[in-house]
Amino acid sequence: MTTTSPSAPRTALDRVDWGHVEFYVGNARQAAHYYRTAFGFEQIAYAGPETGVRDRASYVLEQNRLRFVITTSLLPDDEIAAHVALHGDGVRDISLNVADAAGAFRLAVERGAKPVREPRTLRDDFGSVTLASVATYGDTIHTFVERGDYRGPFLPGFVEERIASGAPQYPALHHIDHCVGNVGWNEMDGWAAYYARVFGFTQLISFDDNDISTEYTALKSKVMSDARHAVKFPINEPAQGLKKSQIEEYLDFYGGPGVQHIAIHTGDIISTIRALRANGVQFLEAPDAYYDELEQRVGRIDEAMETLRDLRILVDRDDRGYMLQLFTKPLQDRPTLFFEIIQRKGSLSFGKGNFKALFVAIEQEQARRGTL
Repeated sequence: MTTTSPSAPRTALDRVDWGHVEFYVGNARQAAHYYRTAFGFEQIAYAGPETGVRDRASYVLEQNRLRFVITTSLLPDDEIAAHVALHGDGVRDISLNVADAAGAFRLAVERGAKPVREPRTLRDDFGSVTLASVATYGDTIHTFVERGDYRGPFLPGFVEERIASGAPQYPALHHIDHCVGNVGWNEMDGWAAYYARVFGFTQLISFDDNDISTEYTALKSKVMSDARHAVKFPINEPAQGLKKSQIEEYLDFYGGPGVQHIAIHTGDIISTIRALRANGVQFLEAPDAYYDELEQRVGRIDEAMETLRDLRILVDRDDRGYMLQLFTKPLQDRPTLFFEIIQRKGSLSFGKGNFKALFVAIEQEQARRGTL
């Protein structure tokens, strides 16, 4: 891992943080309702025809440091409608908070990023926000967001519109841990190099088909991270196997590269999974045999093994500690985007010890869909 020394000249991309994630969907009102009632988000802002926006409707959802923007087109043939027609509901924009959006954009483009939207400053009675966007894999983009001392509910053009979560049980979701992208055959190395060159990220860890495989399927992955390990982008590509891997299935249904899943950190995964299950969220389930050997593999942990077995939570350990994780089933009819719920107790792991059990569970779902 490389770091910037105190004497090195600083750049506009030396420090980035997670911003909001914008989803393009077919029906934003209904999708926002789902995330409020299933995952406990509160709606905080809105933009649409009632606020002077004629071509789209956007609902801003918040929970702790998580901000999701759910956007739908009001037109039959614009960029949003085309995105949904090709990909179904999915992630369009993973924004990054920076101190200087224009400077970050200029530096990224100098380093080889493809520009999507030039820097622009939006203003209202609460102050100003500067935005600029660059492309990444597929139709996904990163928007640099410079908020300064902006005091509005979200961005200029949005009005405050608060609707409580309405979740029967309230999960403790806190912030994004990592966002995973799926890319095509032999594209992983190129995109990993892109994040290194453009954003100054370094490779935190990598997995090959010996690490991530079962009897039938395999994939490869590289995890690119900023120096603080605050913003992490794992990048997956297919690997040769006897049958179609989950990455190939994703690429087929999504119509190309895109965001496969968003990992959301919680401080209490047991109460969070109990709440989400009670709210109707469906999860992948590891086989019973996984839990028969779990204590021997991970050693002593704080949580009761029977509780983990009952909730189907996965555990992995590295030299820094351990982590717990569980993956939802796809959040829409196409088997594409899903969430990971993760709690870290010191570990920087991405669950290498869980890959076999996880992939068996995924393959069972693929077999049910007839795509394995």
